[in-house]
Amino acid sequence: MINTKLLDELAGKFTTVLANLPAGEVDKNVRALLSTAFSRLDLVSREEFDVQQGVLAKAREKLAELEKRISELEGKKNN
Repeated sequence: MINTKLLDELAGKFTTVLANLPAGEVDKNVRALLSTAFSRLDLVSREEFDVQQGVLAKAREKLAELEKRISELEGKKNN
């Protein structure tokens, strides 16, 4: 699932950046480097994940209701 080539590339760039920069610039550049790497991955935010989890829960509830209703209607049809 994890792209090892991307992680190896990231590690190489990270090492190069750390070797060439003064300590004060490291934080800013590491953040930029990680931001670039994460933007290349197919990630979603926690907020988006939580929203989709809620949508899925509602869909499951609706499916359970529909399955119950079908069972009731089939029971009436057989009587």
